[in-house]
Amino acid sequence: MKFTLSWLKEHLDTDEPLETIVDKLTMIGLEVERVEDKAKALAPFKVASVISAEKHPNADKLRVCMVDTGSGAPVQVVCGAPNARAGMKGVFAPPGTHIPGSGLDLKVGNIRGVESRGMLCSGRELGLSDDHEGIIELPSDAPVGKPYADVLGLNDPVIEINLTPNRSDCTGVNGIARDLGAADMGAFKERTVKPVKGQLPSPVSVKLDFGKTPSLCPAFALRLVKGVKNGSSPEWLQSRLRSIGLRPINALVDITNYLTFDRARPLHVFDAAKVRGNLVIRRARKGEQLLALDGKTYALDDSMCVIADEQGVESLAGIMGGQTTGVSETTKDVLIEAALWDPLNIAQTGRKLGINSDARYRFERGVDPAFLLPGLELATQMVLDLCGGTPSEVVLAGDPTPAERVIDFPLGELKRLAGLDVPLTEVRRVLGHLGFFVAGQGKNAKIAVPSWRPDVHGTADIVEEVVRILGVDRIPATPFGRGNAPRKPVLTTVQTRTRKAKRSLAARGLVEAVTWSFVSKPQAELFGGGQPELALANPIAADLSDMRPSLIPGLVAAAQKNADRGYPDVALFEVGQIFKGDQPEDQFTAATGVRRALAKASGIGRHWAAPAAEVDAFDAKADALAVLAAAGVPVSSLQVVPGGPVWFHPGRSGTIQMGPQTVLGHFGELHPKVLEALDAEGPLVAFEVILERIPEPKAKATRAKPMLELSPFQPVERDFAFVVDRAVKAGDVVRAAQSADRKLVTGVNVFDVYEGKGIEPGKKSIAIAVTIQPREKTMTDEEIEALGVKIVAEVTKKTGGTLRA
Repeated sequence: MKFTLSWLKEHLDTDEPLETIVDKLTMIGLEVERVEDKAKALAPFKVASVISAEKHPNADKLRVCMVDTGSGAPVQVVCGAPNARAGMKGVFAPPGTHIPGSGLDLKVGNIRGVESRGMLCSGRELGLSDDHEGIIELPSDAPVGKPYADVLGLNDPVIEINLTPNRSDCTGVNGIARDLGAADMGAFKERTVKPVKGQLPSPVSVKLDFGKTPSLCPAFALRLVKGVKNGSSPEWLQSRLRSIGLRPINALVDITNYLTFDRARPLHVFDAAKVRGNLVIRRARKGEQLLALDGKTYALDDSMCVIADEQGVESLAGIMGGQTTGVSETTKDVLIEAALWDPLNIAQTGRKLGINSDARYRFERGVDPAFLLPGLELATQMVLDLCGGTPSEVVLAGDPTPAERVIDFPLGELKRLAGLDVPLTEVRRVLGHLGFFVAGQGKNAKIAVPSWRPDVHGTADIVEEVVRILGVDRIPATPFGRGNAPRKPVLTTVQTRTRKAKRSLAARGLVEAVTWSFVSKPQAELFGGGQPELALANPIAADLSDMRPSLIPGLVAAAQKNADRGYPDVALFEVGQIFKGDQPEDQFTAATGVRRALAKASGIGRHWAAPAAEVDAFDAKADALAVLAAAGVPVSSLQVVPGGPVWFHPGRSGTIQMGPQTVLGHFGELHPKVLEALDAEGPLVAFEVILERIPEPKAKATRAKPMLELSPFQPVERDFAFVVDRAVKAGDVVRAAQSADRKLVTGVNVFDVYEGKGIEPGKKSIAIAVTIQPREKTMTDEEIEALGVKIVAEVTKKTGGTLRA
């Protein structure tokens, strides 16, 4: 919702500065997203007059201009615009000015040997338009030296607030002003709308026809104004609409757009000459279509509410009008419509057809039913003032009278729910300014809810209204009672693992990224997804049509975008949701990372001290193991087997598991065909670990960490080399050596794998370093030798290997 400060002051008598109003809006629940103050950005730009414009001595297309800026002596400016000439008035920027269109700061320049001490600006350089054919030309009566923003009328700040869906009353400036008035930001200007007397009967009647189905239109009001002159709207109205991003069209349409934002009262106008017969409000029939004002044709069905005449559908109720009956410059007689529509039906219809309009935005939140007829009267008066004409009597179908809502409110609810002791007089004052009527004395009151507040239903809503206007800073800080029992963990296991995974990956030099939860269907199918149940019914873009089965596509796209912009060495990670189906048990939390080009954990990019090395599958493996270690998985119990899903290179990938039934994740280099499908360039390695698949740790008797045990005895390291079949995995040799004596053997590392001369064909040599840590006494040579024999025996037994001579 956008509005200007001057627009707000038409409904609120206030002298408060802009900063105070903005802060108060956020404090009362109308969060300000941004304030656009073009006058501040354009403050250095002044109106200037070109005294002379002579040809540049060293360039045919340049002119040397002497410019009167209103500050004293003329300023010399070199200008290349074809329309620069003596006598014209333009926009001057002095040295030191930030140019919005280029993002550069203007300096004193020397252009082809001639000094230039400023600039005459074009519309594009000021960020106001795309016009760069010449410099801005101002009227001859523009005052020299005056700020250009004042001349253009841009000295009115635009405020944009982010409304919560329940505050339908604040979709109009009038409702925002009412809230600020209640918060002591000024006096709210309550204006009573005067009825316009009809001077002739309406030739068009209205009928609500929903048969035996529920009515989708509680009330519909219509009025004819004959003999209008529909030209351009006045400058004040056009300026107001342009300030909030709307394009002025003609007076009749501009009036309806203005009242939509001013009073949160959407209206519609029909060219009466194009309407055939009377109007019927009904459900659409199967097969009917509507050519709407946006130039698109929409297929309708019987779940949608429409306005129709004898020829067929004229408008999509509460959302958008049709081109057939739209007003134009030649419109002489106009029908003005104000109606109430079913909010849920408006939302469903707009979502089904993919139409987002200002009318839909308000009707699906609920408009003020009591303002239906006053809104029509206000629109009629504006039409008469701006376009002339003769009004008919009002035709009304249905009943716009709102149902009364009275809430019994015990004053003690403020203390119970918010901790505030507020007297009834102050409650009455706050609610009275908001339009509520408060009756009663003592500890209980009856509160009548105004028709424009459909979100207020009970005592908790009343408490919220009082608290937000008085200020949440008045709520006393009250600590929760801790109790005597020990505090239980707040985070779930997956939440804890998520935090630990992020810390471990950041420590390894990866940068966290947040990518879309959606991917294109081809990408989803590429990574094992693409099931019909995971396709989005209303995707925000064609290439974001399916829920992602993996985080890898999004991270690869982000890495490639960085590379396209000159940052090829990228290491990114994300911990987020992936989807294997549409059931809760099919949603998993994945910790995923990608490394590209020279983005190794030891250092990203090239360095003089060491040769540059591209990322490989072992970098991704180390990242995956770091995540698992941080999550509390005993790394020594993990198994790494060759190969992985089809999106990995078959010879440069691996699977991490705890037994064949518990696959924790995968890592490796991405398959060349996958990179081609993703429009990415390698080398690119990735890993993905599923946090839910990590087994739960065994329950411990205490949460306290065990005492650190350090052996006082010197550790011993022994090297062994085994000749095994080529198919034997190094991990099997490591686990066999560890099993010889799990108490004494504290570490086993592979330091060499060899095939070639001296080794039989089909065999390989695996060399391991075994660390032996005595616990109770220093081991003798005989004991160490006995343990070595035991290690050899275990490896031979479990792998078929023999000790290499």
